[in-house]
Amino acid sequence: MDFSLFFFADSRTSGDDRYRLLLDSARFADAHDFTAVWTPERHFHPFGGLYPNAAVTGAALAAITERLDIRAGSVVAPLHHPARIAEEWSVVDNLSQGRAGISFASGWHATDFVLRPQNYPDRRAVMMETVETVRRLWRGDDVAFPDGAGVQRPVRIHPAPVRPELPVWITSAGSLETFRAAGRARAGVLTHLLGQDLDDLAVKIAAYREESAANGTGGHVVLMLHTLIGADRDQVRELVREPMYAYLRGSIDLVVDTKGAGLPAGFDPRTLPERDKEFLIARSFDRYFSTSGLFGTVDDATEMVRGLARIGVDEVAGLVDFGVADDEVRRSLRLLNEVRRQSAGVAFA
Repeated sequence: MDFSLFFFADSRTSGDDRYRLLLDSARFADAHDFTAVWTPERHFHPFGGLYPNAAVTGAALAAITERLDIRAGSVVAPLHHPARIAEEWSVVDNLSQGRAGISFASGWHATDFVLRPQNYPDRRAVMMETVETVRRLWRGDDVAFPDGAGVQRPVRIHPAPVRPELPVWITSAGSLETFRAAGRARAGVLTHLLGQDLDDLAVKIAAYREESAANGTGGHVVLMLHTLIGADRDQVRELVREPMYAYLRGSIDLVVDTKGAGLPAGFDPRTLPERDKEFLIARSFDRYFSTSGLFGTVDDATEMVRGLARIGVDEVAGLVDFGVADDEVRRSLRLLNEVRRQSAGVAFA
């Protein structure tokens, strides 16, 4: 099992040095044999708002690390010209001496598409087309695009990347078809447990592996999990309760289909009275803490990792910047490293 760190902080984070935890955590991960650091792309909302461009944060991380892979989790492909994606991430690849990787997403908020509104209706198809175009550009192919005069103009990106092949994942919020599409595209999958449980995920991973094998790859599954490890499980629960409540409030449109919430599929909790919304969030927290996060002691987390390996997860991406005090996160990283060490021999078979 590989271990990486994932970041998605609210832009309302207090203090003048909002990226200190990101930089400190990356240095720690780099020194302790973690696999990667992921930063996302998020627009026009405080939730995740510290990260409007993963290439910018990736470049900063490339400059302060030596071994970690620097990954986008995710680039929202329909918001960008594919040549621009390839150019930016080639710079990150050069700065990191060949450590760049990208998970691509189709996007989900219509507001984000003020950047490229024409792509919203067909965003999933645009994403898959973009993946293949970026791959071609990355390999050094000339790819033709219309120029300012409407003439098809072949272009090649500069600088040329260090890695001959770009590591690619597809981000899925839980759609079975997205898992299958990732397998057909010979890409990895980056997913989470907001809106799906482990039984659901096991079925989707099996379908993904089937498609991957049919297309000549073994596949690679990364699971993002909110993470805090401590000496006492009950103490960890209290430390994460309010930050997770706030996190779930901020991402309420992600928990519409949260398992165990007792709501019909498709019901939008944003329409609920505030009291009922808080009840839903409390139920979601109870489920999430018990079954869907990397919470508790080293032993608790190690057991969770073993269960994830059994259903086919290859890498755990610990989301650590969800509102817990920075000093608690730093203490947790040392214990997470112990989980990583104890899980070194755990693998999907």
